[in-house]
Amino acid sequence: MAQPVVHFEITGRDPEALRRWCAGLFGWEFEVPSRVAEGISDPDAYGFTTPDAGGPGIPGGVGGGPGHTPGTVFYVAVDDVEAALDRAEALGGRRVFGPAAAPSGLVVGHVEDPEGNRIGLAALPG
Repeated sequence: MAQPVVHFEITGRDPEALRRWCAGLFGWEFEVPSRVAEGISDPDAYGFTTPDAGGPGIPGGVGGGPGHTPGTVFYVAVDDVEAALDRAEALGGRRVFGPAAAPSGLVVGHVEDPEGNRIGLAALPG
């Protein structure tokens, strides 16, 4: 796959309850708080999944807060978020968010495809 899926995200109005639900259903553990780009989650309300050493799967996070719309997003790795946002629009999609930098240096953005599905774009630092 040329540009792999590298992250997933679940957001809602009560991120603590969402994390409890995911922990109960999937056995996931979270590092809370985990800082992310503004617009993704309220400060200190986001939790990254705790990775299993050598285990399958991709990292993810659960966050949001009272002002956030519930939803799920998967993130695809790109070299340049702004360029990918522009290309998505040229292909009939719609820019929803970004680019925005997280404290880690990760740059993210969201687009909607022509059918309205939200997809995240992520440029890894370095």
